[in-house]
Amino acid sequence: MTQLFGTDGIRGMANQHPMTPEMAVSIGKAVAIFFKPEDKKSSTIIIGKDTRVSGDMLQAALASGICAAGGSVYLAGTIPTPGVAFLTSSMQADAGVVISASHNPYFDNGVKLFNARGYKLSLAEEAKLEKLIVEFQAGSRIVSGKTVGAMQSLDDADQRYATFLKQCLSASFSIEKMPIVIDCSNGATYKVAPNIFNELGADATALFVNPDGKNINADCGSQHTETLQEKVVASGAAAGLAFDGDGDRLIAVDEKGDKLTGDQLLAICAKEMQAQGVLKNNLLVSTVMSNMGLGQALNKMGIEHLITGVGDRLVMEEMVASDAALGGEESGHTLFLNHHTTGDGLLTALMLLESIRRQQQPLSELKKIMTVFPQKLIGVKVKSKPDLGSVADVQAVIKTVEEKLKGQGRVLVRYSGTEPLCRVMVEGPTPGETEQHCQQIADTIRKKLG
Repeated sequence: MTQLFGTDGIRGMANQHPMTPEMAVSIGKAVAIFFKPEDKKSSTIIIGKDTRVSGDMLQAALASGICAAGGSVYLAGTIPTPGVAFLTSSMQADAGVVISASHNPYFDNGVKLFNARGYKLSLAEEAKLEKLIVEFQAGSRIVSGKTVGAMQSLDDADQRYATFLKQCLSASFSIEKMPIVIDCSNGATYKVAPNIFNELGADATALFVNPDGKNINADCGSQHTETLQEKVVASGAAAGLAFDGDGDRLIAVDEKGDKLTGDQLLAICAKEMQAQGVLKNNLLVSTVMSNMGLGQALNKMGIEHLITGVGDRLVMEEMVASDAALGGEESGHTLFLNHHTTGDGLLTALMLLESIRRQQQPLSELKKIMTVFPQKLIGVKVKSKPDLGSVADVQAVIKTVEEKLKGQGRVLVRYSGTEPLCRVMVEGPTPGETEQHCQQIADTIRKKLG
């Protein structure tokens, strides 16, 4: 089991273990060695980042480590995570590295990795890479300085990524003069998102596009849509589109200012892809966090539903194994395997807008394809993460709640893979009952583990 890697890469507070420059150098060395093909003298690595103040510090350290181990580096600058995945594959690089902590506050940062094909690493690959990182950290490996690698800036990274996104669109795609509002979270999409929507002819109003290194995700973006919701209603827009800090997820707002869940986006896209005959094997993949309403909606449409553990990587692995074209998470990660190898907020936004235009219905009507069960999610800070099955009081309260729900809801309790949190999710027949049950479980966890 890995100690550095969580659900989505390595993450922590900037300048504290494991997000220190010293550790970043070790990670860089390990990445250069781990991804070097046997038939090449050295590896080529692409690095992108979001707008956090610590991004430059960690980028310099990572790039230095890669070059010290003989690798070459392309610096893509500020670019969404899926942009790095695309560049890695299209430029035939050996790996891609993203410096970002996604939707976390600015003082956190992290490292996400993609292989040469643009896919996230498997658990087995992370374990092997982590072993190499630890060896470099301990100084047990000596890297020769005879063939130090070089680094260069990839000045057209944004343009390459935007061109790729446009190539994913159908010949009939049009959002000409469509009024939309986009929230770029002062993050990685702050340049490319306004550019691409304007180039496609939309009447786009862009919010939170002035990053200062510390305002990423601050009361904005996919986690904080209040300002976006108000602006959509005030401007009469057809939709609001909120991206997270690194641009790999989307949360949408309809023309009435109501927020859609990631599951509702999946249901809308599934219906559209089914109608266009591109929903491979009539199949959709999501995680255990998906609302019960998604399964019901898919059943009505005659679409098979496969369920995985938490994490877009697990969704993608199942999509590849089952030859599915669509999958995602309730949190807003949506994966279109017929176009891309990872979750992409911008691509999801374009697919959603195409559904609105093609079906000639407002988003408030399209979302009715799925009835959302009342759901409450509480994150409880914990000091340690023992096996939840071994904590008797927690198991007892979960059993009590499940008995009260009588099959009209469900309970899911799990640790966060990126933060010191235990996440409690309860779905039930009414909002009040659901919140009461969720709070009861959260209070018990807080008492025993907080």
